[in-house]
Amino acid sequence: MQEHVVGEVMTNNAARRYFSTDNSIFTLTPSVIVYPKNENDVRKTARFTWQLAERNRIISITARGSGTDLSGAAIGSGIMMAFPAHLNHVQYFDSKEGIVVVEAGLNFGKLQQLLLGYGRFLPPAPASLEYSTVGGAVANNTSSMRSFKYGDMRNYVRGLRVVLANGEVIETGKLTKKELNRKLGLTTFEGEIYRSVDTLLEENKEIIGKSIINVTKNVAGYDLVDIKQNDGSFDLTPLFVGSQGTLGLITEITLDSDIVPNDTTLVVAYLESIQDVQSAVLSLRDLKELPNAIELVDANLLAYVSSINANYLKDVIAPPYPKFVLLIEVANDKEHKQKKLIKIIQKTLSKLTQSIVIEEDSDKQKIIWKLRDASSLLSGHIEGHLSPIPLIDDGIVPVDKLAALIDSIYHQFTKEHLQVAIWGHAGDGNLHVQPYLNLGQVGDRQKAFRMLEEYNRQLRELGGSTTGQYNDGRLRAPYLDKLYSEDVYKLFQKIKTIFDPYGTLNPGVKINVSLDEIKPLVRNEYSIDHIYDHLPLS
Repeated sequence: MQEHVVGEVMTNNAARRYFSTDNSIFTLTPSVIVYPKNENDVRKTARFTWQLAERNRIISITARGSGTDLSGAAIGSGIMMAFPAHLNHVQYFDSKEGIVVVEAGLNFGKLQQLLLGYGRFLPPAPASLEYSTVGGAVANNTSSMRSFKYGDMRNYVRGLRVVLANGEVIETGKLTKKELNRKLGLTTFEGEIYRSVDTLLEENKEIIGKSIINVTKNVAGYDLVDIKQNDGSFDLTPLFVGSQGTLGLITEITLDSDIVPNDTTLVVAYLESIQDVQSAVLSLRDLKELPNAIELVDANLLAYVSSINANYLKDVIAPPYPKFVLLIEVANDKEHKQKKLIKIIQKTLSKLTQSIVIEEDSDKQKIIWKLRDASSLLSGHIEGHLSPIPLIDDGIVPVDKLAALIDSIYHQFTKEHLQVAIWGHAGDGNLHVQPYLNLGQVGDRQKAFRMLEEYNRQLRELGGSTTGQYNDGRLRAPYLDKLYSEDVYKLFQKIKTIFDPYGTLNPGVKINVSLDEIKPLVRNEYSIDHIYDHLPLS
């Protein structure tokens, strides 16, 4: 391989060991590490594996950003393709229109810093933006607390350059009916893909129409709904976004951005019941103008963080802690509208709580946001052999089922005799929770998968999805066929085969994954050593 690529190729044990884990509970050691210098290196590597596959020798390729993936999608047994080393540049930026073209390995924080310098930003920037890549965010279709108002990553991806499984390079973007017909006539692999996907969509309209889960955001499976519109326009971009490197290798991304809102106001509400939380969120969602974010932390998180670091919340909140805290960020370019909206929110919440804090000072807001950032201390804290495990994390339900989800989580942790702490994106019905377990003990491993099974069952019963922002990966892939109907899952399988007929692109992720396959991959000791330069925000 080194003869054919400009970038570096490594097989030493230290490098392979480093790339054998991401932020998930799994471990899988790659055979080869490739640091592609340019898109041509990616293309040649894909072509290399395709030619071997034609001779029945399957070597997989896993695209990797900074290894922050929580679902086990950034590890693989074959070729590990590490993008950040070289493919990390901004190719083009139109500061007036806010359009930016970047390579997949670019650090998200650097991109955000560039945009902020021109009064623009990417709202779905993940909490991990300082130590994750743009390509990883696109591959997972990531979102953030401000996605409540602005939407997820898919809303901002205008087009992609993608290396297909056979080494061909395609550009995605919205095609007119006429442009689509030209694609359908191509004799290349690209043409074959367009013909196959178009046929699949046309023949299965009714099934695809019924595949929509009634939640505010959903990254489970493949997005078949947004490829072809009623006017005949066609765009493969939504399909690649969130596909976790299983359909193609994204090398370049064209993004839209938003104008940074003027001064924000932070409203903090203290609530004492699960039902009050749900009522507050539903009322806020009914407003004509939505807040930027509606975030939640519970008293258990605050108490646990205070036990870890007594001074962390000292200047923010004092015990006894309220059962729940909602943090609502509001922004409007016109001051009078901003004040009017704050009054409406205050009136709405006053029916549910007598304790509301309104903060306009930006420096003081940063201090208050420590309530939400407190989850980072929990996620990074280890007690002996016990670690917070990203296991039953990232479930999402219809917002009118939020109270039921919270109640279900509390019940499950009580049943397993575990401490519980909840935080997350209440406005979307998307919550996070990480049990402290020792994966080196057989009993805790069994408990982990028992909890995973029960949690995913509860999400399905509540009409939710197994993942709102972290994606399927290996962790949630075994539950995908239960989340969707058998007919929908078969379409996912067909999509995978259309783009990856030999199964070289990140196999063992999203599609055709069983619990028996992932259980042996669970680490004996969970850690996030490779990102301790940063706080593991979520």
